[in-house]
Amino acid sequence: MRMIKKYVDTLTMYQPMYLCNYVVPFRSIITAILSFVLLIFSSCKNDNTVLTEVKELPDYPSASGIELFKRKVYIIGDDANNMLVLDSNLNIIDSVPLYSYAEKRIPKQWKADLESITVLNGKLFMAGSGSSLSSQRNVGWIYSGRKFGPELDSIRLDTFYRRIALSGIPEINIEGVCAIPGTVIFSNRGNKNYRKNQLVFTNSNFLQQQVNATINTALIGSNSDSTSFSGVSGMGYARKSDCLILTVSTEDTRNAMDDGAIGKSYLWLVKNISSKKNWKAINPDIIIDLDKTDRRFKGQKIESVCVIKEDGDLLYLLLAADNDNGSSTLFQMAVSTD
Repeated sequence: MRMIKKYVDTLTMYQPMYLCNYVVPFRSIITAILSFVLLIFSSCKNDNTVLTEVKELPDYPSASGIELFKRKVYIIGDDANNMLVLDSNLNIIDSVPLYSYAEKRIPKQWKADLESITVLNGKLFMAGSGSSLSSQRNVGWIYSGRKFGPELDSIRLDTFYRRIALSGIPEINIEGVCAIPGTVIFSNRGNKNYRKNQLVFTNSNFLQQQVNATINTALIGSNSDSTSFSGVSGMGYARKSDCLILTVSTEDTRNAMDDGAIGKSYLWLVKNISSKKNWKAINPDIIIDLDKTDRRFKGQKIESVCVIKEDGDLLYLLLAADNDNGSSTLFQMAVSTD
C-alpha cells in the first residue's frame, strides 16, 4: 500500500511524459488517479512494483538493448538490421541503419549479436556479445545523434574482449553495459555449463585504451538451483540513487551462442554500486520476480532495461523483451528501491 500511495502522490505532483500515452488534464486529475489505483490493484501483486503499460513491436525483431538518449528511446536487436528510434510516447519515429541485409533478421552465423547499449561520454555506445561464433561479434558502434557531421562509427573490441577472457572469464557472452561516473560496467551471462554471471568494471575511456584499461571482475548473484540457470541479460543505472538494475532470465541453454526455451524473468537491484567496484562478489539487494508481479510478464524474455526517471525511491523503468519469434515487447513500470 505504501508503494501505491507514493505512486498516486507522484501523479498529483507531476505529469510524467513517459508514463502514459497522453497528458492528463488538470481538471480530470482525480479521475485519472482513481483509474491508476484501480489498475494497480488489478495488476500488481508486488508492493515494490507497478506495471503501467505494455507496448508491442510486432515488426522489430529480437530487442536486446534499450536506452534513453536525448529524450528519445533507442532500441537495438541482436539480429536486426537497424536501431529503432521512439519518441516519449513510444511511437516509432525513425530508424538508424546498421547493417545491409535484405531480410528482416540477420542469420545467426553472420549477425553482430548486438546485445548492449548505454550512453558513454555523451554518445550512444553499442557492443556485440563477443561470443566465439564469429569475429563479427567483437564489433561496437558509436552513435552521436548529430544532425550534421558523422553520426555513426564502428570500432573493433577484439583486444578488450581478449583481455576480459584472460582476466578469468573463459566463455565471453556480453549481454549488458552501462556507464556510471568514471566507470563502465559490462555484464557477462553464464549458462547451464558455465554457471557464473560476472560484472566487468573498466575505465570510462577504455575504447581508446583497450590494451591497458583497468579490468576488475566480480561474480554477481548466485545460482544454487541445478535444474535451471538465471542469467544476466541487461543492465541500467539510476544515477541519483546510485542503483544498478539488472534484467535476469532463465533460459534452457548450455552455451553462449544458442537460444533456449524461455523461462522466467527477474529484476535485480544493487544499491550503492559505485562503492562496490572493487568487490569480488556482489549480491542483489532486491530481487523482483516479474512473473509474480504481473501475469503479462509470463513467457517474456526480458533482455534489457533503462531508467526513464527517478523520484525519491521510485525508479521509472522501460524494459525490452525478445520473444524469439521475430517481434519485441516493451514494458513500462515503476519500482521502489525502499
